[in-house]
Amino acid sequence: MPGVEFDVDALRQKYAQERDRRLRPDGIAQYVETSGVFADFANDPWSDEEFTREPLTDDVDVAIIGAGFGGLLTGARLRELGVQSIRLIDKAADVGGTWYWNRYPGIACDVESYVYMPLLEELGYVPTEKYAKGPEILAHCKSIAEHYDLYRDICLQTEVHEIRWEAELQRWIIATHHGDAIRARFVAMANGYLQKPKLPGIEGITAFEGHTFHTSRWDYDYTGSDLGKLADKRVGIIGTGATAIQCVPHIAKAVQQLLVFQRTPSTVDVRGNRPTDPTWSESLPDGWQRRRIENFQLLTAGGEADEDLVDDAWTSIVKKLFLMRQTAVEGVSDEERLRAVEMADFAKMEEIRTRVDSIVADPATAEALKPWYGYFCKRPCFHDDYLQTFNRDNVTLVDTKGKGVERITRGGVVVDGTEHNIDCLIFATGFEVGTDYSRRTGFEIIGRDAVTLTEKWSDGVRTLHGLTVNGFPNCFILSIAQSGFTVNFPYLLDVQARHSAEVIAWALSNDVTQLEATVDAESSWVDTVVARTGASAERAKACTPGYYNREGQANAKTRQGSFFYGTPTEYADILDASRADGAPEGFEIRTGIPR
Repeated sequence: MPGVEFDVDALRQKYAQERDRRLRPDGIAQYVETSGVFADFANDPWSDEEFTREPLTDDVDVAIIGAGFGGLLTGARLRELGVQSIRLIDKAADVGGTWYWNRYPGIACDVESYVYMPLLEELGYVPTEKYAKGPEILAHCKSIAEHYDLYRDICLQTEVHEIRWEAELQRWIIATHHGDAIRARFVAMANGYLQKPKLPGIEGITAFEGHTFHTSRWDYDYTGSDLGKLADKRVGIIGTGATAIQCVPHIAKAVQQLLVFQRTPSTVDVRGNRPTDPTWSESLPDGWQRRRIENFQLLTAGGEADEDLVDDAWTSIVKKLFLMRQTAVEGVSDEERLRAVEMADFAKMEEIRTRVDSIVADPATAEALKPWYGYFCKRPCFHDDYLQTFNRDNVTLVDTKGKGVERITRGGVVVDGTEHNIDCLIFATGFEVGTDYSRRTGFEIIGRDAVTLTEKWSDGVRTLHGLTVNGFPNCFILSIAQSGFTVNFPYLLDVQARHSAEVIAWALSNDVTQLEATVDAESSWVDTVVARTGASAERAKACTPGYYNREGQANAKTRQGSFFYGTPTEYADILDASRADGAPEGFEIRTGIPR
């Protein structure tokens, strides 16, 4: 990035200082669970509160837990393979996952919608914008469910309480709050990894007497559908991550006064959204989306391509950083490569900070909005109105200088001894990451010999290919742990969904009653993941605290549950190769007539 000058030693020191001031001994324990006195923060504002149904005790071939992209893709790929006995189960009142829950003003995808929204060609649909907004994505989720007949036998507004393997029946028994005891030959866990809202454990959080809610449960009854009810309100929002970047500009236009409480600023680069060109969309050839997805994955995971089909801020920065390359670059030593990555990262972050100065009028506010950490230490953000919002007379940035909010009172929020009175407090504080699996899902999976998944993973995640677990036969878990790296998560979900569907369909057609990852195959994969995380683990140590590095407390256990780092498509290639000869590799397989 020519023209950007910086002092390397000074930047390293600055990054370390900013990181250290944000480190807390309680790590992820600084957040409180949305249960007990905080349960209302997780209630579903879109559901039918009076919904009831009779308990189910029937039998299905595949039960899919979760009806977001992961569940929809798994169901779709199973349908394409001829599997008919499928049941999706979700606590929400409709499909969509994160796009069902998150309906805050301004919500949109931050990865190009032509690669982010899955199954576009299958449904014959092209998004209306380069970065589609939430309502359009939610509608697309519903269209997927309709197209693949996944609403048939679906169980919505159904909270799973337990999933238990019954060896004698060779079935999973799924117990729910409706009294269900659904039997399933196979289960696919597609709960999502960012689905349970979290709250900061701030002193006095229960004392506030104004109105409050979490962004993933936006209260339009209070704000009005157009936010018009906020016109005479002083509103505070805690959190300045990806969600706040999108909703703050909309809140600012509606309220009397907006106070944005910031612990750590996000990187905010140019978004450049635009409507879809109808001439382009009408000329797309067969296979266009698959090629575009693979091209984007290649470029954003450290690979090279002759062309950049997406050509946006994502592909621009990673082409310059070589960031995710875990293998050697021909003709370049590891030391030279890492040095080049660091220099490119410094230059990009200087560019981000220079953009702040060019937009924000008040020098003190501009300085507080500048991020001082590596570009990928936090989820990069893109917006064309967020920084501009701080030039409004009715918007105040309350910078906590990395310490976070001091306490909450009956009437407001205290930072550095000063109380800021507000009528409404909005939490844009994200979702639980790094806590036990059962805490994040709200239920336990109980495998062979009554061992729970929490117990199995007490010393760290153990899987085969990030999908199956020894001791948990006929069970597939779609998650990011020990799975391939991507910035486009629907790509990863589809890779996992295709593999899971292929293996399940093969098992059903070959009278397989039990399919379980072997101890040796699982151990080999764990060792591979740990070996591949070396460079990323070192980078994480230097990062400012956040959910990427478990609030600065990443350790050997979290390293074990990290991504599988490899070449851009290596993870997908490994899965494809493992089932190339029919029977999937790495499994103990038992056949016979299912009971």
